[in-house]
Amino acid sequence: MRKLNSSLPGSDDIHRAELSNGITLLNRENFHSPSVVISGYLPAGSLFDQEEKLGIADFTASGLMRGSERRDHQQIYDALESCGASLSCSAGVHATGFSGRALAEDLPLLLDTLAESLRQPVFPGEQVEKLRAQLLTGLAIRAQDTAEMASLTFDQIIFAHHPYSRPEDGYPETIKAIQREDLVEFHHRCYGPRGMVIAIVGAVEPQVVLEGVQHALGDWFNPDQPETPCLPPLTPLQKTVSQKVNIPGKYQSDIVLGTSGPARRDPDYLPAILGNSVLGQFGTMGRIGDAVREKSGLAYYAFSSLNSGIGPGSWEVSAGVNPANVDKTTRLIHHEITRFIKKGVTAEELSDSQANFIGRLPLSLESNAGVAGALLNIERFHLGLDYYRHFADLVRAVTPEEVLLAACKYFHPGKLAIAIAGP
Repeated sequence: MRKLNSSLPGSDDIHRAELSNGITLLNRENFHSPSVVISGYLPAGSLFDQEEKLGIADFTASGLMRGSERRDHQQIYDALESCGASLSCSAGVHATGFSGRALAEDLPLLLDTLAESLRQPVFPGEQVEKLRAQLLTGLAIRAQDTAEMASLTFDQIIFAHHPYSRPEDGYPETIKAIQREDLVEFHHRCYGPRGMVIAIVGAVEPQVVLEGVQHALGDWFNPDQPETPCLPPLTPLQKTVSQKVNIPGKYQSDIVLGTSGPARRDPDYLPAILGNSVLGQFGTMGRIGDAVREKSGLAYYAFSSLNSGIGPGSWEVSAGVNPANVDKTTRLIHHEITRFIKKGVTAEELSDSQANFIGRLPLSLESNAGVAGALLNIERFHLGLDYYRHFADLVRAVTPEEVLLAACKYFHPGKLAIAIAGP
């Protein structure tokens, strides 16, 4: 049994291969654990959804394991559960993702089940209607969730006329409009190996992993698989836009206030994410948590978050409050944002944030699932195989001046989105 280098993953122990049909495979062995994790994605997300059938990518992903040309729903899950394995699929904006785990000896079962689900789903009518009922129930719950509705409304404001403004799970009327034939057509058209990325981490030799993926998916082709749509440019807000969603009978209002943010590949990303930690993450939720919750007692929770991906991100502050405290809380958050872009962060605050980021990294990579996620990020955002080896140096290199520049670039006190949901 070979020993795994205990260092962070890098070019000397990440095995990367490209199959002839367009699949990219990333693998890192770990013989300290008897298990194996598989995680990945293919470009079949809600960017392909039509407005009148919004949610079809999510609906399709949810139905992949509900029956195939070889086995029905129960047989698929019985086979996995008989050896303690698991596998699931879900859709996002850009991609349909999958993840699973099993004992290393059961990797062939996991790969065969994944291939069967991606390549041969049949979407049985009875299962489609069960899924529809579950999705509609989820949407009904969403409509009564103040935090969910504030977040959805915030996205609609800052991403107006952009695909990111649309909820990936659709609306009740669009889910009701989707028929089984639509799922079959979406799968036939959008699912294929080109652009697919698979990360496998665990107690399996790289050659065995490559052979297994080649056997399960190497002969998959879809000549009709479309190119991923290009994202349109985002139009920044020209003034503050505030929108309220009335949800009667609630005892809490939720606020989301903020702006658009950098994409993951933007040079501003690291200064922004480190600054965000000071603004509303570090310790008791940073300056926001200290001012709004600890000192003023206005909120049940209050924090900031920077959400970055392939396209434009969001930089937002979220708070849950007594409905009577909405205006006070909003003003206080606005004050803290204004202070943030005027004075930036202190050297001590930044140093604490940097130490936190550097210290968290090895902990996030202790599990096979954590490493698999890191490998997918390397590939998705073109970070380079040695990115995590250089991460600490990249973080330490960020200066308070760079944090201030990033804050001023995105936050404009007179051009914010404010979404409030509650009674």
